[in-house]
Amino acid sequence: MKQEALIKALETHIDTDSSAHTPMMKQYLAIKNDYPDTFLFYRMGDFYEMFYEDAQKASELLDITLTARGQSAGSPIPMAGIPAHSVDQYLERLVRMNLSVAICEQVGDPGKSKGPVERKVIRVVTPGTLIEENLLEDRKENLTASVFVSGNRAGIATLEISSGRFVGYEVDTEGMLLNAIRRINPAEILASDDQTPFQDGTQVREVPSWYYDPARTESVLCDLFQTKFLDAFGCSQYPLATRAAGALILYVQDLHGSILPHVSGIRYTQESSLLSMDEVTRMNLEIEIGHDGKSHNSLIRIFDGCSTSMGARMLRRWFNSPVTDRTELRSRHDAVDWLLEDHVFERIDVSLKPVADIERILSRISMKTARPRDLIGLRNTLEVLPDLCRTVEGSCSSLIKSLQQDLAPRPDIFELLKQAILDEPPSTIREGGVLRDEYDRELGELRHLQKESGDLLLEMEARERHDTGVTALRIRYNRVHGYYIEVPRSRQGGVPDHYVRRQTIKNAERYVTEELKEFEDRILGAKGKALNREKWLYDQLLEELIPHIGPVMLCARALACLDVLANFAKKAGTLNLSRPELVEESRIEIVDGRHPVVEQMIPEKRFISNSTLLDDEIRMQLITGPNMGGKSTYMRQIAIIALLAHTGCFVPAKVARIGFIDRIFTRIGAADDLAGGRSTFMVEMTEMANILRNASENSLVIVDEIGRGTSTFDGLALAWSCARDLSERIGSLTFFSTHYFELTGLANDLLGVRNVHLDAVEHGNGIVFMYSVKDGPASQSYGLQVARLAGMPDHVIEDSRLKLYSMEEDYVEAADKDRDQTRLLPSTPPEERDVISRIQSITVDDLSPRQALDLVYELRKLLSD
Repeated sequence: MKQEALIKALETHIDTDSSAHTPMMKQYLAIKNDYPDTFLFYRMGDFYEMFYEDAQKASELLDITLTARGQSAGSPIPMAGIPAHSVDQYLERLVRMNLSVAICEQVGDPGKSKGPVERKVIRVVTPGTLIEENLLEDRKENLTASVFVSGNRAGIATLEISSGRFVGYEVDTEGMLLNAIRRINPAEILASDDQTPFQDGTQVREVPSWYYDPARTESVLCDLFQTKFLDAFGCSQYPLATRAAGALILYVQDLHGSILPHVSGIRYTQESSLLSMDEVTRMNLEIEIGHDGKSHNSLIRIFDGCSTSMGARMLRRWFNSPVTDRTELRSRHDAVDWLLEDHVFERIDVSLKPVADIERILSRISMKTARPRDLIGLRNTLEVLPDLCRTVEGSCSSLIKSLQQDLAPRPDIFELLKQAILDEPPSTIREGGVLRDEYDRELGELRHLQKESGDLLLEMEARERHDTGVTALRIRYNRVHGYYIEVPRSRQGGVPDHYVRRQTIKNAERYVTEELKEFEDRILGAKGKALNREKWLYDQLLEELIPHIGPVMLCARALACLDVLANFAKKAGTLNLSRPELVEESRIEIVDGRHPVVEQMIPEKRFISNSTLLDDEIRMQLITGPNMGGKSTYMRQIAIIALLAHTGCFVPAKVARIGFIDRIFTRIGAADDLAGGRSTFMVEMTEMANILRNASENSLVIVDEIGRGTSTFDGLALAWSCARDLSERIGSLTFFSTHYFELTGLANDLLGVRNVHLDAVEHGNGIVFMYSVKDGPASQSYGLQVARLAGMPDHVIEDSRLKLYSMEEDYVEAADKDRDQTRLLPSTPPEERDVISRIQSITVDDLSPRQALDLVYELRKLLSD
């Protein structure tokens, strides 16, 4: 019946007439009215309560009990609650569902409130604006993006509120906007309510169009950066990104009620300065997610050996946004070279071990939500700076020198934190015990009084025993009754008249005296005063740290960069990497290149390396060879080597000379896009169309099979035309693999096309893959041998051989007799294959002379037939 009443109450429209509700529900509904699409966590004592629809939804999503709290407007009030001390775990679950939560706290004094205690929303938690350590992935960024479109251009701004990184971009809307958003991968995207920036169903959070008003956004950013003009930040060159940035700050400030002092500037980036890769390419190169949908076989998983979370996040940015600026790349390569000298990176790695995630700690300090252990993390990080500076002193690397300047020790902040915070403080300031006694005289005196109370209590207890003659008398304390004197019931005769009975229990009576009440007031007063004093001092300590956030944030980013570079040096040794050479001519030359992820998965790392060369003369490799022969791995490793070179990392090759590359395109494998209603063939064609429309002569293009999913001649014609267009019109650096052996004739028809193949040899009825790249086209496809490896029944394989021979003979007879035709398999007649199979099945040692003679006649008959 109770559940039925609750459901009925939910089905009934909430009466918004304030006179129909209790004062507390009036307050709740007034606050909820400001956050209609957000869960409202309404603080009541030790719980956060939800009412009406919020309660029903929360009970289903969080698996908590739906109950009721009295009545309001004549109906029971559906209610569900969570303990305040467990709020983070429930927030995490709701945010993972892409939901938002408004945190409403009691801000008034219950003792002074005539009606409901004053409450207000102190912040709104959304997927992109998390700052809590336990709600964030420590090695991944959590970004909010804002988009503003005007004509065929779009401005994008991104903010990681947990670290203060604020970046702006401007891109063309056709293709590039969605590509940029996929690369950034924000947790939340804002857009004006009068715009629809994405046509593919990408979810956005609409905000009022006035958020993007130019005058308003300029004013908001000037206030944030504490400046009268934005010229110093380059905002005038990126007007659309600036409007997106201002709207983003307005949104975050509304949610947090804070001016975000840790966001001290915005950095604009031109998309043209990045080595562009679309979402398909990032997936095909398995940068973050492996082919199995998990991260453990991804490129980042292999290369992320960073000691700090800050470094891991920067590494991820470098891999997802590789740069094309040669000066910047050479400075990174120079730094890695220097760190390898005398194994300097090993000393840096040791020094970085105690470094905390001070990027995020500083953001929590700025919003005054930092916990005591955050401050210990900051202190421990500052403690390693002198040693780090000594380690990198004298470096010949310009990048290391610039990092050293930002790593300058901060003894003032270190000493402040050392003097203020205990070495092992509790997790929160709630119960005190965080600050040292000597940090503040008043706090020390109040704590001293608390410590003395134990001795005073023992003295009082001894005196009362002596005066009453009751040796079993005890003075005790509990939260309900405070301090009391407990006397066994058998000794009640010795109780003095000035004892006032407080409570009767089974075997004793409990009393209080005027002296004991005065003692309690003094001690509990000292405890409360000490806690209030400590909380005030802690708040003041955070205020004192806020002005230092800017320079310490520079230090945090220098630590992250040094961590990434030291990690690159470490990986150069463990993964056998070498420095790439960035050359001016259009060229990809690789000697003994390897696929770094596949190599780690092969037992004993016996990976077959391969070399390659594309330059001004040879612009395309046409790659043939059997399935499973290594074509995809070979092509991917070339793209990965190019990518790594553009992050600043060394590469898995003996030699790598890389010319200027503006974009990497890949079209590798395909499957039906069921959600998008696209077949395998349509997916292939869409990806190939994107390449042909957007690739340039400076692009690196990887095409692994095109033209599948349709008839043989349709597919062959499309593959031939695509290869020709890439070679003749675009002239990109192209690796084009195919099973259409007819395409190998392009090397004769087009300049700059070279045939290569992945080698394999037959062994008995099987095949051995050599995984080595050889000049010229493959001699055969080995399709039937691969089918045998897959476990195909022998009779199906034999039937396939006969059918294949028949088709080949028909095809060759119909072909132009004057033109050489590459055969898919050697044209061994079926009868000869039968003889070969029969011979292979014989166990010679088991044959008698008579059986051997019979066998000769049998074989002769097979041949004559």
